Amino acid sequence: MKTFVYLHFGFKQPTPDIMKAWGAWFESISDKMVDQGGHFSSGREISKSGTRDLPMNMESITGYTVIEAESLDIAEKLAQDNPFIASIRIYEVMSM
Repeated sequence: MKTFVYLHFGFKQPTPDIMKAWGAWFESISDKMVDQGGHFSSGREISKSGTRDLPMNMESITGYTVIEAESLDIAEKLAQDNPFIASIRIYEVMSM
């Protein structure tokens, strides 16, 4: 089994319908979840040109979820029903 991280992008104020959809999606992948992850709020980006506060908008990373799946294709299939706001990115976690 391989480990994958979903990065959730996009922010808009949650409604009861959005929260219900997220709850249903988490339930649908509960047997694959390693870590439900968390939701992000304020953040900062640090680079060689300095530090800047990160806004919460449609380009923000707003959370993550860690799952186990046999392949990237299966991880993608599990994400298809995610009620994402802007998008979801999937990365395989490389073992050392």
